[in-house]
Amino acid sequence: MIQKFLSLEWKQFFRSSYWQKSVAINILMVFLALYFILVFLALGFGMYPILKKQFPESDPLLIVNGFLFYWFLGDLLMRFFLQKLPVMNIKPLLVLPIKRSKILHYVLGKSAISFFNFLPLFAIIPFGIILISEEYNTTIVLIWILLMLIFTLAINFLNFIIENKSAETELSFLPIIAIASGLFALNYFDVISFSTLLSNAVNAIISNSILIVIPAAFLIVLYYINYLILKPKLYVDGSLKSKEQVATTSNLDWTKKFGDIAPFLQLDLKLIWRNKRPRSTVFIVVIGLLYGLIFYPNPIYQNMPAMFVFVGIFVTGIFMINFGQFIPAWDSGYYKLLMSQNIKYKQYLDSKFSLMIMSAILMFILSIPYVYFGWKILVIHFAAMIYNIGVNSHVLLFGGAFNRKKINLTQRAVFNYQGTGAVQWLIGFPLLFFPILFFYFPYKFIGFEAGVATLIILGVIGIVFHQKFMNAITKKYLKSKYKMISAFDQNN
Repeated sequence: MIQKFLSLEWKQFFRSSYWQKSVAINILMVFLALYFILVFLALGFGMYPILKKQFPESDPLLIVNGFLFYWFLGDLLMRFFLQKLPVMNIKPLLVLPIKRSKILHYVLGKSAISFFNFLPLFAIIPFGIILISEEYNTTIVLIWILLMLIFTLAINFLNFIIENKSAETELSFLPIIAIASGLFALNYFDVISFSTLLSNAVNAIISNSILIVIPAAFLIVLYYINYLILKPKLYVDGSLKSKEQVATTSNLDWTKKFGDIAPFLQLDLKLIWRNKRPRSTVFIVVIGLLYGLIFYPNPIYQNMPAMFVFVGIFVTGIFMINFGQFIPAWDSGYYKLLMSQNIKYKQYLDSKFSLMIMSAILMFILSIPYVYFGWKILVIHFAAMIYNIGVNSHVLLFGGAFNRKKINLTQRAVFNYQGTGAVQWLIGFPLLFFPILFFYFPYKFIGFEAGVATLIILGVIGIVFHQKFMNAITKKYLKSKYKMISAFDQNN
């Protein structure tokens, strides 16, 4: 039966129109796979001599075991965003005399031969070979390799459980990001040393091989949980049942205080909250807000205030950048209808601008606790907020006049490049790197205060001449209006 399943999968893969239309993409994926294989091979063969050179008094195997927590955490996050549960077209099989258990075991077993499970072996096995050549106990090394394989498969099935649960909620990837960040923070600040606990557990297992039954039993439990999750979904009528949702409404009366732009502002807020793709711009705010924790506690960056400007622009402008770079593509699904209405285009753009500046102010307020790392950081964040409001907001709106790619609002945002073109890549330079230059030169030749003052002055100039900038940007949009209507009518 497994042989028949494999035959069906093989025929489906090579006979599909997707394969024929995406040969170039498949070739690119092969080259990427080869690249990562070479990287992991280099890591596997080079890990022992590098660790021995850097830590001559320590055991390289024990050092590697001490970093397994970070390896597993990163592996889980990578799998969550990139790996999907292998599927097959099972509907025709459900009406045939085939046991559902065989179909389920095939689907789950197919996930065990995923590229994500093979990739770590290109580092694990060479490292094990080097250990054996360095006269390590062969049994201990083989147990360690087997244990790493068990952990890899366990992460594989744990990821599918997490994906199933996250798919049932509107929060998508937010829970896994929050949990991973929490575990990392607890370990980093030594509240609970997960790296030490995991290292001690691995050392105990390789010292006493009988203990390997514990992680093996854990792997079996995860496999069985996946089996139980998939089993109720393996019915024909399960795919026929329509999804039931409870309609909800939000009170947006407070937006009426913004005058003529209130209707557009309400449309933007409803669009963000009701659709998966734009809703991610809100959830990613959490990630952006914590971005400073990577740089501010690190002593390497303490004498690099220009890097703090980059972080300040990113933290206070995370929503502005993620939302603004796709204006007006967010409305591409009904852009033709919107343009047929008797509305002023400037009011439409003013609503986008208002939403972006409100986000910048809110992000600055939420980032105030970073003053714990020094008053200069708070000052830089304030200057970055003013610069984002006065300069970057106008840059984003002007760049939007060149957007020509439609966006599907219902698709997941993570690693989704739909709607992304040359405009989004080119606009990143003036958004993130120009403020660093504007700060660095006055800072280098005059002082810190001069660099901060330059950013604030540029932001204030943008605010003062806002109406003139908006009039010029509106003319550009009106000039490109029919080109955008035509482009949004087409599928990318």
